Amino acid sequence: MQLFAFGVNHQTAPLAVRERVVFGADILSQALRDLIDRRPVQEAAIISTCNRTEVYCATADPPGVVDWLAGYHQLKPQQLDPYVYRLPQEKAVKHAFRVASGLDSMVLGEPQILGQFKTAVRTAQDAGTLGWLLNKLFQSTFSVAKSVRSETEIGASTVSMASAAVQLAERIYPTIAGQSVMFVGAGEMIELCAAHFAAHHPRHITFANRTEARAQHLADRFLARTISLNDLPGQLPLHDIIVCCTASPLPIIGKGLVESALKARKHLPLTMFDLGVPRDIEHEVENLDDVFLYTVDDLGKIARDGLGMRENAVAQAEVIIENHVTDFMHWLGNRELVPTIRALRDAAERSRRHEVDRALRRLARGEDPQRVLEVLSRGLTNKFLHAPMHSLNHAAEEEREALAELLRRLHHIPRQE
Repeated sequence: MQLFAFGVNHQTAPLAVRERVVFGADILSQALRDLIDRRPVQEAAIISTCNRTEVYCATADPPGVVDWLAGYHQLKPQQLDPYVYRLPQEKAVKHAFRVASGLDSMVLGEPQILGQFKTAVRTAQDAGTLGWLLNKLFQSTFSVAKSVRSETEIGASTVSMASAAVQLAERIYPTIAGQSVMFVGAGEMIELCAAHFAAHHPRHITFANRTEARAQHLADRFLARTISLNDLPGQLPLHDIIVCCTASPLPIIGKGLVESALKARKHLPLTMFDLGVPRDIEHEVENLDDVFLYTVDDLGKIARDGLGMRENAVAQAEVIIENHVTDFMHWLGNRELVPTIRALRDAAERSRRHEVDRALRRLARGEDPQRVLEVLSRGLTNKFLHAPMHSLNHAAEEEREALAELLRRLHHIPRQE
């Protein structure tokens, strides 16, 4: 079994592909158990966000994991294969460290990914699919991310998706203060977006969500009102800016609904931000006149502007990560030697016990203790040296010198000139 990471992200796959392989929180545990049951996989954890879906696992069948990922989402392997990265051992370790540290995010240095990693680990623990290897990997990952955050300026002045949405809205409207804003959903991203928009004091703020209690919590915080998702048709025309981010597997705002809203608004511009993956707004909406529709990828492009000033922080972070990768691979290499070391100690212990038993029997017969100890020590020496000397004496000519050098290293024997 080897450590592997498989996945697609915003760099390798378009949104239309990423949204087809998302694992919702409600199916993630079942998916992990399904992977373990169907494939030769000993350990597994899945992180699934709007920018990436990644499988970390210990497996003897790497191609089978990619086939499983496609099949689980009712895709043919060839539909997914061009976008998937496959990272073995050291590359998987480095990738995990970079992702958790915010170096592989759409928004450089964004902090949410670390929390998403921790959620993925808790889910794998609860599902019973996290073993010693992945547990060590992720604990090291969290430690590396903490070091990068504390020792570099990687997170300084991070332009988030939420602030990017505000920037775009300010390009469309003279001022956000004169607009009505509706947030569809009530998760972490919506809360972050609401905080950014609320700072500009929009005319009205509305939260629409399936769970009324969660929406009411946000409404109380931002002095807003709440509506049901069933009220969207009547409420959509009353708002100028719509921000959506839900866990719905299907769009909740269709082209027809937006067309009706535009008609009721007498074609006043409607700005829509779809941060959901899968998308919450049908992509055909972007073809409508008087609609400015931005996806998570569009906002990512805005958020990446002006990152050159943090190049030094990135370089520092990469050095930290490389050092930790070396440490992890050294630990992993030592771990892989454990069976050999244990077998070597067991063999030595058997030899020791055999010689000690012989010595005790001779002492019981009244033999001279000094003589018994001499025989005991000679017997132990002969037994410990038998295997290396036998190997050296029977080595082929082309491997004899290499074996002799190895024995000198193992036993700290200086080379004779």
